[in-house]
Amino acid sequence: MEQAEREDGRDEGGPGGRDVVVPLRMYKTVTVFSTLIAIASILAGFVLLDRGTQRATASPEEVSLPLVALALALIVGGSAVYAFSTRFRTEGMGKPKDDTDEGSNNG
Repeated sequence: MEQAEREDGRDEGGPGGRDVVVPLRMYKTVTVFSTLIAIASILAGFVLLDRGTQRATASPEEVSLPLVALALALIVGGSAVYAFSTRFRTEGMGKPKDDTDEGSNNG
């Protein structure tokens, strides 16, 4: 028995289908703030990585490992925030792979 969308708004129709259907206002808020957080943390991560390795000119003994570890954590964290924010969608949004309304006009 195939159940495309559960009662709590989570779409489990396909492999790894974990889309969360939310109201449009929440979707906009999540999209804006998650993108800002992701961009800020990734940029901060690269700045700290640059500082921790002294613009990639430091010898291995001079590299600040705690600073580099923090930088990598910020980069990975920002990427994860952005990846998880793409799971949200509104009621009217369909997934492109599910759109079968268009015909095959290849010629």
